Amino acid sequence: MSELLAENWILLAIALIIGLVVAWYLFRSNRRTRVTGTRTDVLDEGAERAQRNSALVDSPPAAAREPEPVVTPGAVGGAGAAVSAAADASQAKDDDLTRIKGVGPKLAASLQDLGVTSFSQIASWDEAEIDRIDARLGRFQGRIRRDDWTGQARLLAEGDTDGFARKYGRA
Repeated sequence: MSELLAENWILLAIALIIGLVVAWYLFRSNRRTRVTGTRTDVLDEGAERAQRNSALVDSPPAAAREPEPVVTPGAVGGAGAAVSAAADASQAKDDDLTRIKGVGPKLAASLQDLGVTSFSQIASWDEAEIDRIDARLGRFQGRIRRDDWTGQARLLAEGDTDGFARKYGRA
């Protein structure tokens, strides 16, 4: 091994020098990337900072959907009046859906957009209805079954706050 080094020491020295030069070139500290461009910003033109997002700030709010009125049948043996009264009562009663564990303000707004406004509606969901609503919840999918919304809503719709507190914690 020492004979090999003695015969080829000049080649090893040249390889070491080349390696050091390449390393110095790649890792030298004063090498910086400079960004050049001609794009100007609103602030470069002298505009105030608040005008930068004026299109977003000054735009009108998104239109809120009005709930569609419930169409009830006419007087069919007096049943139409009862159904109409029940529909009016259910439309007038909007529960605070955020009392259900796992439902925050954003999720409550999404449910409101889907027409879900009361605990009794959620308590009456069957498996097909849960699947239909769950598919429309986007990133909140799976919460209905995981957090047992139907069980929570059933207790809240009945007004059983003690049972709700025992099973799910404070309302």
